[in-house]
Amino acid sequence: MNILIINGPNLNMLGHREIDIYGNKSYKDLIDHIKKSTINKHVKLKFYQTNHEGKIIDYLQKHYHKYDGLIINPGALTHYSYVLRDCLISINKPTIEVHLSNINEREDFRRISVIKDIVNDSIIGLGFESYTKAIDQLMEMIK
Repeated sequence: MNILIINGPNLNMLGHREIDIYGNKSYKDLIDHIKKSTINKHVKLKFYQTNHEGKIIDYLQKHYHKYDGLIINPGALTHYSYVLRDCLISINKPTIEVHLSNINEREDFRRISVIKDIVNDSIIGLGFESYTKAIDQLMEMIK
């Protein structure tokens, strides 16, 4: 099984930004955690991170056919990117939205997810475990 994990704006700044919310572990620590958690699972993971909305869209449109499912943490794009929403609808892959923090307990604008109703599920507020749980759930869905 092949899973694509997309991380949007500012995820590359983990360990440096808002440590009281996201902790002091880096983006590399996140990737290492995810890889370690899937060592004994029959899954191939591809990671893609960018701070640019258009690059996410271009990447998804160019590569979606290579993957069985998608995990996406759109970062701030979650709250306003209708172009991302339209792209996810058009590629029509099993998709799980993840967030490290609980967006429902943060600022009002962060409580809005414009993709929530078009993804298969949203896993929020579990830190790095949000991704681990999403991988397990996606693997169950795709079986």
